[in-house]
Amino acid sequence: MGEKVVAGPFDLSDRQRYREKLQKCLAGLERLLAEKRFDRPKNLMGLEIELNLAGPDGMPRMLNGEVLERIASRDFQTELAMFNLEVNIAPHRLGDRVFDRLAEELRTSLAYADRKAGEVDAGIVMTGILPTLGRDDLVSSNLSEVDRYALLNDQIVAARGEDFRLDIEGVEHLRCTSRSIVPEAACTSVQLHLQVTPDRFADVWNAAQAASAAQIAVGANSPFLFGHELWRESRPPLFLQATDTRPPELQAQGVRPRTWFGERWITGALDLFEENLRYFAPLLPICDDEEPLEIIDAGGVPKLAELVLHNGTVYRWNRPVYDIADGVPHLRVENRVLPAGPTITDVIANAAFYYGLVRALAEESRPVWSRLPFEAAEANFDAACRYGIDARFTWPRRGRYGGTAEVDAVTLVRDELLPMAAAGLDAWGIEAADRDFYLGVIEERCRKRVNGASWQAATFHRALEKGHSRQEALAATTRRYAELMHAGEPVHTWPVGLPEPVPLG
Repeated sequence: MGEKVVAGPFDLSDRQRYREKLQKCLAGLERLLAEKRFDRPKNLMGLEIELNLAGPDGMPRMLNGEVLERIASRDFQTELAMFNLEVNIAPHRLGDRVFDRLAEELRTSLAYADRKAGEVDAGIVMTGILPTLGRDDLVSSNLSEVDRYALLNDQIVAARGEDFRLDIEGVEHLRCTSRSIVPEAACTSVQLHLQVTPDRFADVWNAAQAASAAQIAVGANSPFLFGHELWRESRPPLFLQATDTRPPELQAQGVRPRTWFGERWITGALDLFEENLRYFAPLLPICDDEEPLEIIDAGGVPKLAELVLHNGTVYRWNRPVYDIADGVPHLRVENRVLPAGPTITDVIANAAFYYGLVRALAEESRPVWSRLPFEAAEANFDAACRYGIDARFTWPRRGRYGGTAEVDAVTLVRDELLPMAAAGLDAWGIEAADRDFYLGVIEERCRKRVNGASWQAATFHRALEKGHSRQEALAATTRRYAELMHAGEPVHTWPVGLPEPVPLG
């Protein structure tokens, strides 16, 4: 949810000065690009996972401060609400057996965190939205005790000027209001980072946008919110509405929301940063003392602090990132599409599919974005969120006649995108054993038409059929999910439903 910031109240001059600094930062970024000051290719990828805390009863636990104190590792951090944590895995070079190494690191880290959470009667649950979350859990008093979260909440609430309206119609229809942005904390995601050179940035970002729908179709894992069954991946509509600074009048005028798929294919990284300044008012007008153009004139590398902070308050599903490592600037594409979970194997399979597919799409001689209207890519993303593994997409036809056609998501992934992802992983130098195992997990989800969302929904309905109340069914589904998550076998192998009770005697 943004950079670590500390600030008091803002006045009118703060916002004017911040806008001026944003323009200087943008000019500085343009100069760094023109002067080719960015890092050489390193094939580096990074991974962050947002997590939930729940008790043995499956209900959320507002204990992240106590759990983090026990974990005592910089790899784990707070997130927006007290039932959230985030784990960050150090960057790895794509190649060899990197996915197996990542899986082992995650198993070690999450097992340790879960043991520490157990000391306060909680546990780690890795899912897109915790099914047992209620409206009373997502209130301002459950914000994490970190200044930046309260400050961001205050600024978004002030910009909107009225309650946030959640109105999501899926399998069921949820309508409610919130006085804060805390409902956004229900969304727990996986963020995949890929460091790219400026010359490659547009191709990789466009490829990531085109791939987003397929990622969601096979990886959806968020079918419930506030006791309602909604979309198969309910995070995107929830995130959009819970952070929407636009009152209805501005929505009617077509003002863009801060949670945004975008509206066009790009030609360079600067396009996205320029859009951020053109379309989105600053929320946190905190100015750094640095003068970026003077730093560049002196041969140094500016932090571009205002630009970075502002970029962190525009919630693109594929976000540009400017950063500095070892005194050298670099650019990353941050893919924010995926929900957390269900298991570590599933998370790594989703990552392998993404990194392979993006590489292959970015290197096509006739790239998909030259053949697919951007509006179709956005509609595909929306369909994937609504219907998950049962979605249908518009996609370019293969062959000499071109054009687009409607295709079942599973058919597209299995017949066209998985072979592309395999070729992309080969290009990264991934060993065949890793490639085949993790892409095999995606293939099996397609064969069985199962992902985390479909399993959760099917198990919930089985529980209802057995006579459980709605709340009991959600809690029982969550407990069973957590049990199978920690067992570690990928979700396509999970038996649907709750285990039968063992008879006494």
